Amino acid sequence: MAARCISAAAFFCLFLVFLLPVSRHIINLGNCAGMAVSLLTALILLFWDRFCSFVARCWEKPLGRTALCITGLFTAAAVVAAAVISVFMIKAANDRPKDENTTVVVLGCQVRNGAPSLMLAQRLRAAYDYLSEHESVKVVVSGGKGEDESVSEAQCMKDWLVDKGISPDRIFMEDKSVNTEENLSFSKKIINENGLPQRITIVTDGFHQLRADMLAERIGIESNNISAKTKWYLLLTYWVREWFGVLYYKLF
Repeated sequence: MAARCISAAAFFCLFLVFLLPVSRHIINLGNCAGMAVSLLTALILLFWDRFCSFVARCWEKPLGRTALCITGLFTAAAVVAAAVISVFMIKAANDRPKDENTTVVVLGCQVRNGAPSLMLAQRLRAAYDYLSEHESVKVVVSGGKGEDESVSEAQCMKDWLVDKGISPDRIFMEDKSVNTEENLSFSKKIINENGLPQRITIVTDGFHQLRADMLAERIGIESNNISAKTKWYLLLTYWVREWFGVLYYKLF
């Protein structure tokens, strides 16, 4: 009983971690799914005897037995899929370029009041660190202007990098894209037009690198990755959301 209570408390804490991003107005499939699963698991552990009794009653009926089998198979498949995708996500997040024959592409993220949002600022810091150490490398900042943004994401990123000391001559802007596929496709066009190295180094959050790699491969781009740090209270939410993103990409 004590072990179940401790486990239930752990899952309730996990629920709170998924709930935290809501305070920053971040609500997506990742934290919704995370909150639902962690809270349900905590309740099952707390009311274990009732849960077992309910399962036993269902098993006595053919329809209930079928439903339990389907639920069990679905749960097992989901756990395996999440584990496999996570392994590939971790691998993709750690694939830095081997030399300077590359063009950095920073993927856009939300701009708030003309300044980088928290996640965009982290991407810019990662790009700045690399560009400062490799002064021959050029960069494409990629991201259009949303309806709630005062400037394009590309312009915001360029201004930030220039303010930190990166020469404007090293920065190329792609300010028309509205999603990751367009980020990469439109950046490829700019790279071709300006004779920049064809192999790119994608700068985005670690959880996002796998899907970015998949999209780059689909449009014929060879890529390495530099991953930005993600705040701990956002990581789980976006990691889980990315499971759905990768599955959707693979299936559809």
